[in-house]
Amino acid sequence: MNFMRTAMLLAALTAIFMGVGYLVGGTGGMFIALLVAAGMNLFAYWNADKMVLRMNGAREVDARTAPEFYGLVHELAQKAGLPMPRVYVIDSPQPNAFATGRNPENAAVAATTGLLRSLSHEEIAAVMAHELGHVKNRDTLIMTITATIAGAVSMLANFALFFGGSSRDNNNPLGFVAVLIAALVAPLAAMMVQMAVSRTREYSADRAAAEITGRPSALASALARIHNAARQIPNPAAERNPAMAHLFIINPLSGARMDNLFSTHPSTENRIAALQAMEGELGGRAPASRPAASAPRVAVPRVGRTGPAFDRPRGPWG
Repeated sequence: MNFMRTAMLLAALTAIFMGVGYLVGGTGGMFIALLVAAGMNLFAYWNADKMVLRMNGAREVDARTAPEFYGLVHELAQKAGLPMPRVYVIDSPQPNAFATGRNPENAAVAATTGLLRSLSHEEIAAVMAHELGHVKNRDTLIMTITATIAGAVSMLANFALFFGGSSRDNNNPLGFVAVLIAALVAPLAAMMVQMAVSRTREYSADRAAAEITGRPSALASALARIHNAARQIPNPAAERNPAMAHLFIINPLSGARMDNLFSTHPSTENRIAALQAMEGELGGRAPASRPAASAPRVAVPRVGRTGPAFDRPRGPWG
């Protein structure tokens, strides 16, 4: 279902692009804009991981500098059938994590110090499995395609505003007013579709994490804790660069509290409900990171904006 939804959203983006191209100036201007936008996004595709890690002040760790965290990611990657990604830690009190990289062979996962210090072993494993789910599903590639088309729509809209479309040449039967409306509305529509694609991929990564660890309840608990903390603990790097907010497992900014058209993430309540429905489906298998006997079940905290972000400090990561 998520695959079909993503395909439909990509088709909608393509339709918006083709429609604006028709209004602006025929096939010539349309393909020029597409080539320029594709070139910009191709550069981002090859370099976005380095840019994002640098903007967040991430430092790479290995088996010597962070043996337990690195070993956990290694174990999860093996279980997921993925190459070992590069592992990074971000010095931020807000618990959060993200994955980046153009493909599984060139992937990186990053977690904040707030996440490593505040969540339990099972919750951290579930969060990192979610990020590996993004890698396994090649979500970076999908988001690059959507960014390319959305960027082309915006460029065509700019051409329409500056040059008035093709109404002078009588190629546009709808006139300049239609070109102006398209120039104003199309980028907004493209942005909403792009955000919808991002929300769809989050559900797929949640399911992948549940399958890797065999414990959907651990990810549900982690999502609730991260959601509550993100509303109370700022992330200055993300606030300075809000365009990268969609990379994190929970939106690190102060907005996006509902599953609406302008949110880069599904509502946390919806994601928790989906994970709770998976619990019986997967049979509560033990997580990859430790035996079932030593992994107690964790009640999912209530998602809200008040109260402490966590019940208590926990985890062997400090």
